[in-house]
Amino acid sequence: MNSTVIILFLIIVGMTLLITYFAAKRTNTTNEFYTAGGGLTGWQNGLAISGDYLSAASFLGIAGAISLYGFDGFLFSIGYLVAYLVVMFIVAEPLRNLGKYTLADMIHARFDAKKVRATAALNTITIVIFYMIAQLVGAGALIQLLFKIDYWIAVLIVGVMMTIYVIFGGMTATSWVQIIKAVLLMLGTVIISFLVLSRFHFNILEMFTTMKSATPLGEAYLHPGVKYTAPLDTISLMIALLLGTAGLPHILMRFFTVRDAKTARSSVIWATWIVGIFYVMTIFLGFGAAAFVGSDAIKSSNAAGNMAAPLLAQVLGGDVLMSFVSAVAFATILAVVAGLVLSGASAFAHDIFGQIIKKGKATEKEQMRAAKYASLGVSVLSILLALFAQNLNVAFLVSLAFCVAASANLPVIVYTIYWKRFNTTGAMTGMLSGLLSSIILVAISPNVISPVEGAAFFTGDPIFPLTNPALFSVPIGFIGAVIGTLVSSKQDAKKYAEVKVKANTGYHL
Repeated sequence: MNSTVIILFLIIVGMTLLITYFAAKRTNTTNEFYTAGGGLTGWQNGLAISGDYLSAASFLGIAGAISLYGFDGFLFSIGYLVAYLVVMFIVAEPLRNLGKYTLADMIHARFDAKKVRATAALNTITIVIFYMIAQLVGAGALIQLLFKIDYWIAVLIVGVMMTIYVIFGGMTATSWVQIIKAVLLMLGTVIISFLVLSRFHFNILEMFTTMKSATPLGEAYLHPGVKYTAPLDTISLMIALLLGTAGLPHILMRFFTVRDAKTARSSVIWATWIVGIFYVMTIFLGFGAAAFVGSDAIKSSNAAGNMAAPLLAQVLGGDVLMSFVSAVAFATILAVVAGLVLSGASAFAHDIFGQIIKKGKATEKEQMRAAKYASLGVSVLSILLALFAQNLNVAFLVSLAFCVAASANLPVIVYTIYWKRFNTTGAMTGMLSGLLSSIILVAISPNVISPVEGAAFFTGDPIFPLTNPALFSVPIGFIGAVIGTLVSSKQDAKKYAEVKVKANTGYHL
């Protein structure tokens, strides 16, 4: 066990616990717990969004994918980055103007029905659980590899820490953990990118020329089609990545932490620049790992290539840089899971308990207690599921989270803001058709059923051919909302007029 790794881990843990201690003193109301009192500036929230969005899948997964598959691995970077244009131009400003704490608040601004709020909360919790399991399994694998401890102990360590952040510090602590993590992640990525470029004499053309012969794939490494050979499957994956971000509850929740829509828009611009620069640098991480670590060494450490970035850091900067990168990866996971816990807890405590069970009449004390109990419940459930998911294929859990978000949340967000005829029945059918279609199609896909023994949960021929069902489930969500709207004669033109004005200006009629 490397003493440098331990020291850096303890520094990061100590720093985050100190943040939580000071944040706890400022977290006395539900507004402060859910949204940090709406007091973050544009650049602060932009950094926090980046910290929330750049998960272990981005830092460890994409670097590994590019190192093993070249251009096909970079598809993830393209999808995740362009997704922010959808968030910026369609979702950010109306969501901030219409909502208060959660996505359900935004939909409720137009449809005052308990069933709509409950369904939106169900979607949020489903996405959070799937996303959380993947993050916890990744955290367990990373800590297990570095400290040589049992997987279940590693998962418990991460689970306990994220619970402490959320229960005691709320959104204030979570936001600052995400801000610090974003700064550390960018710093680590810049250092590695600089060292990689120095090996190629700071000549990008030389780097691309060298990569044509640096891997067993030869020139194919720089061309699409190495991993994703089926065009429809590739298109489906890109749809999930492009549209899923605009429906992810832990990302959407961040727009309520600023004072107005203008600041929300500013925070998206900041986040887009930060995320964009990071994803460009994943090229250097992936190419560097492929050239200087080698695909055999990467695969021997982790078959999926998830340890490519730490291994590259070790080759370029020795144990110190490798320890720093591993500690940053740990901070990355902590920041993301804390945001996930908070969004799942708010869906239950605010939407289900506060608005449905208590009918909006819960006292401040009751709301705070419910929020903290819900945070504990989400954490415990996620930890238990992650303990049993050690040997499962978690990649499909992340893609399913994006797919559910794009299929179940995005249609109702878009129609709520932009379609005058849209009604309560349409909102219900849109959310449920998107949720059920995405889950059912994944359940019968190659992720779950594979003819190769040990490659998936069940051995056999998959019923649905695509590994990601977004190509079908996203249209089903939109079409389901249209059909539900048209079969019901109910509509409220006056309510839509109010929502339209408020969505664009923030003012009530």
